[in-house]
Amino acid sequence: MTHVCCLTPSRALYVGGSALGNLLKARLKFPQKYPNRQIRMATTHNSIVTSGNSESRGALIVLEGLDRSGKTSQSSSLLKYLERLGHSAELWRFPDRSTNVGQMISSYLSNKSQLDDHTIHLLFSANRWERRSLMETKLKTGTTLIVDRYSYSGVAFSSAKGLGVEWCKAPEIGLLAPDLVLYLDIQPEQAAGRGGYGSERYEQLEFQRKVAQCYQDLHDASWKIIDACQPMEDIEKQLQNIVLDCITTCQNGKPLSNLWSI
Repeated sequence: MTHVCCLTPSRALYVGGSALGNLLKARLKFPQKYPNRQIRMATTHNSIVTSGNSESRGALIVLEGLDRSGKTSQSSSLLKYLERLGHSAELWRFPDRSTNVGQMISSYLSNKSQLDDHTIHLLFSANRWERRSLMETKLKTGTTLIVDRYSYSGVAFSSAKGLGVEWCKAPEIGLLAPDLVLYLDIQPEQAAGRGGYGSERYEQLEFQRKVAQCYQDLHDASWKIIDACQPMEDIEKQLQNIVLDCITTCQNGKPLSNLWSI
């Protein structure tokens, strides 16, 4: 087991690796420099201009929702379903706890270390940037990626702590935009009654209520809202039908897009 000691915010930013350093130096554009600019995460995407952007590719499918909403079970089930149909598919989860940055996040989530709210938010974002290049490569070579949590979780959870929404969105600019966001909708009180609740830092009922409201503010017409209180088999069938349509669209040459600003 990797031991991660309690770090001060400044030390955390130093040891977070080159991904965080690059994020802070080259990627992060703080909203206070652009007071009149509104940042959009899902409804407005800039297409990535490449010579192969009309070619068949894999789909980027993101599952979001409160803790214990069923994302992990449903994403695993969805992967198995796609593989049975012969699709090239992989399941990714954020945070990716296998990296140096991910280990720091894991220590924080399990209450083994303390970090400033701004610091941990940037670490979560850096963790996604660590995988950005590989994500694009996988998609362009035809692999569909099922992602358990993405940038929307980062914004929802950090803004629930009181950080500004636009500040929270800023370090996500330039990450790949999902082709599909599946939101597993459940009331916080119902999620709290599920097994294992409370084992990590954010699994507190009052905080999850705030997160639920922040998710509501991020919803747009492109999201698919799924009732997470249905029988598991019913949820699986809904997700399968929606995802297959999305994969077909991407195979027909839908261009990749970035999470971007206007």
